[in-house]
Amino acid sequence: MDPDSRAPSRWKSGKGQTLAETAIVLILLLMLTFAIIDFALIFYAHLTLEHGIAHATRYAITGQLMQVIDPITGSPVTLDRRSSILKAMQDVTPTLDLSTASYAFENITNPAGDPTGGPGDVIKITVSYDWRIVTPLISPLFPNGKITLTVSSTSKNEPSPGS
Repeated sequence: MDPDSRAPSRWKSGKGQTLAETAIVLILLLMLTFAIIDFALIFYAHLTLEHGIAHATRYAITGQLMQVIDPITGSPVTLDRRSSILKAMQDVTPTLDLSTASYAFENITNPAGDPTGGPGDVIKITVSYDWRIVTPLISPLFPNGKITLTVSSTSKNEPSPGS
């Protein structure tokens, strides 16, 4: 006796087979699509950080100090060197919340001196930023569902005028 002849007629029709195959393929396609979007966002964040660190480094080598308006008094306030460099980076990366990023300054020429360096010093600025993975099926593959993006830049500060 043919085994198919004992099966109920609804099993023989195969009407639900297309629906089941579509569901499986759709799930895989959506997972792949969201993974591509997630990795594109990570790439975007990394490029944004690189642009920000390049801008901050250009600002740092000139030795300028930034002035901002105090929101309470409305008067201009001059930031210190470190804060000026960080503000320069945050100004060109408005789509990233860099308040949670970790910054490291290293004075390569004079390790005992000011980490942000002085005229003629070689400094290195490093920024580490945690990017949270958006796709729920991919986030368990990373510790705490985050990936740490790190960028750095090394440059020599301009010499002081008259040297």
